[in-house]
Amino acid sequence: METSALIKKVRKIRIKTRRLSDQVFAGTYNTAFKGRGMAFTEVREYQYGDDIRNIDWNVTARFNHPYIKVFEEEREMTVMLLIDVSGSNEFGATGAIKEQVITEISSVLAFSAIHNNDKVGVIFFSDRIEKFIPPKKGTQHILRIIRELIDFTPKSKGTDIAMALKYLRNVIKKKSVAFLISDFHDRHFGDALRIVSKKHDLVCLRVYDHREKELPAAGLMKFKDAETGQTYWLDTSDKRVRETINRYNQAHEAFLNDLFRKASVDQVSISTDKDYVPPLIRLFRKRSK
Repeated sequence: METSALIKKVRKIRIKTRRLSDQVFAGTYNTAFKGRGMAFTEVREYQYGDDIRNIDWNVTARFNHPYIKVFEEEREMTVMLLIDVSGSNEFGATGAIKEQVITEISSVLAFSAIHNNDKVGVIFFSDRIEKFIPPKKGTQHILRIIRELIDFTPKSKGTDIAMALKYLRNVIKKKSVAFLISDFHDRHFGDALRIVSKKHDLVCLRVYDHREKELPAAGLMKFKDAETGQTYWLDTSDKRVRETINRYNQAHEAFLNDLFRKASVDQVSISTDKDYVPPLIRLFRKRSK
């Protein structure tokens, strides 16, 4: 993409997603994703009513007077975006293209994170790790992420979610909030999902197109698998063909829901032909409770 076109697109995404993060998500994000716990801040003299369990015995012995440790909630977090850039995300039949929706959702989450003074990092993945952007703070860092989201060209077209999760576990040692954003056209990541969800606060955002679930009766149609490049013809007017595809999609959706439930992972499905804001807010409010 030419530099001028890229700058224009970045500006457009920034205006829309920053407004959403500031006006819509600011409060819900803050309460939905907690810090790592309580952080030590200072030592002060003991006062009547203080919890004796917080007495610092070393300082007390040194000054021959009781002192306590003061703690406050540690709000700063590391937020990781695991973004699927495989070929299947180039599809869009009933609304926006999936990769466009993924770009906007990722931008909203990134701006919400820096609004909360959190670090943000990104892992772009297909069936390989395409790019890793280490976690940092600041608006310039977020704008770099948005530029990559818009203009990044992956070297591969396949999907390997397990590999991306293992990479996250290896490069991010401390607990983080990790958003896995994908259409989840993969079935071999259950073990990795369970392992990573025990270390990180993992949230799965599934972006899908309605036409992937249900085909119209439109006669003979040529299809191409965006990840393998394989082409084939289907007679969509044949009821048995449509029913077979519907059964497969229903089975895959049930498989994913069961996988997320067993791994105790929060998840939300977002359709390309609908506004992504309401399902995200429902997710945040559910976590706040």
